[in-house]
Amino acid sequence: MNRWKKGLSLALALLCAVCGYVAGCAEEGEAADASAGSWSQINQSLARDEHWTRFVENPADFQLGEAKALEGFPGLSVAEWGDYPSMDGSTVCVPLAMELARQWLDLSEEDLNGFVNFSTTPNAYDRLTAGQANPAVTIASRSVMMDDTHPIDLVLGTGPNADERQAAIDAGVELVMVPVCYDAFVFLAGSQNPVDSLTAEQIRGIYSGAIRLWSEVGGADEIIAAYQRPHGSGSQTAMEELVMDGFQLAGAESNYIADGMGDLIAQVGNFNGANNAIGYSYLYYVDALYKSGSLKVLSVDGVPPTPENLRSGAYPYTVYYYAVYRKGNENAARFVEWLTSDEGQACVAQAGYVALK
Repeated sequence: MNRWKKGLSLALALLCAVCGYVAGCAEEGEAADASAGSWSQINQSLARDEHWTRFVENPADFQLGEAKALEGFPGLSVAEWGDYPSMDGSTVCVPLAMELARQWLDLSEEDLNGFVNFSTTPNAYDRLTAGQANPAVTIASRSVMMDDTHPIDLVLGTGPNADERQAAIDAGVELVMVPVCYDAFVFLAGSQNPVDSLTAEQIRGIYSGAIRLWSEVGGADEIIAAYQRPHGSGSQTAMEELVMDGFQLAGAESNYIADGMGDLIAQVGNFNGANNAIGYSYLYYVDALYKSGSLKVLSVDGVPPTPENLRSGAYPYTVYYYAVYRKGNENAARFVEWLTSDEGQACVAQAGYVALK
């Protein structure tokens, strides 16, 4: 990219960071634009709370590189990534990336909105496999754009699906996947729905089309409106590979496919003011990132998704979030080693996730 394009790109990125792509940018119940990236699917404040603690003892280990003035654009600079890894990932891991940047780089909450610029799961894996950069990552208060030629080092989020794993193999890229925390893949229904728990068999029946009425699973005599996500999204991968477990997932009508995770929560929570919708998400996302309508999380096989049940494996749809990098990226490997250490896991827990330790 020549310097004029880079300058315009930086100016636009800074404008977006300051004026729009911030936590809480989506209005309550509003259908967000998933193509805008992860921030469009978050409507809760992600600011650090008053009890925030710095756990990193040696902040010099992972720092950004030198910032150089952008010729022809007074006051604007481009910075190298240095030892701090360039990241992309799943929406559900945006708060984790924010916490890591707080710990290592001491960025303000305002700067974090432009620095953590996640493009959602499928786009992140495409970039990692292709060796592409995460463009338009900024530090607004410093009028800095991070080097947009540096390939991303790390994906934080759900694991790659079968297509993404095959794409990496076809490209001759070996992906290293390291679990960094637990979460629960959960099913959502309207809060007034009398059903509080479904069996794994009933869930597969609903999403294969074998069960069509709530009355078949202990509810009212109403047709089940079963929402899904697009193929390639992190939650759809969990649905296809973890939940259906070899059973054929029925195709959903287009109006029952939610582009973004926030969209699904909004649609299920506000479905005609009724209680006959069902959808799925991750517990952390439902609890911390997006609120809409009146929802409840269903137990599965009578087991609620509590932290204790995730760590013990009692909840059947316990999942990991991963740090994923290309084999041979020693700096990313070193960062992930820290992330799974006691210090790193303390940061994970402070961000609200169920730490491994």
